[in-house]
Amino acid sequence: VEGMVIGKDLHLGHLAGVIRQFFLELGMTDVRFKPAYNPYTEPSMEIFAHHPGLDKWIEVGNSGIFRPEMLRPMGWPDDCTVIAWGLSLERPVMIKYACDNIRDLIGHKVSLSLIHDSPIVRVDQ
Repeated sequence: VEGMVIGKDLHLGHLAGVIRQFFLELGMTDVRFKPAYNPYTEPSMEIFAHHPGLDKWIEVGNSGIFRPEMLRPMGWPDDCTVIAWGLSLERPVMIKYACDNIRDLIGHKVSLSLIHDSPIVRVDQ
C-alpha cells in the first residue's frame, strides 16, 4: 500500500497522522515511528505496529518527506511538500488475524481454510 500527499507546509506530524488514521481504520491503535534513512526522503521514518499475540513491535512500513531535488525533475516547485509512505500488507494482516508466523499467510503451506473463513470480500454470496 503506497500513498502520497502533495501540498504546502506539510510536515512529519501530517505524515504520522495520515498513517495513524490508516491503521486506526484497521483497528490498530498501537503504532510508533523510528527515524530511518531513505535516499529519496528526508526526514524518513520506519513504521512499527504492536502485535499483541507476539507481544512485540513489528515493522509494517516506511515513510518520509521527499527531498526537493527529487521533485524538481517532475516540475514541482521548491515550496511544495510531498509526504509519502509504503506499507506492507502482510504484516498488518498478521496483527489483525492474530497470526504469529508470516508463513501461515504466505507460501506453499498456507491453509486455504484461513482464506475462505476470513475473507475481506466475498464474491460468491
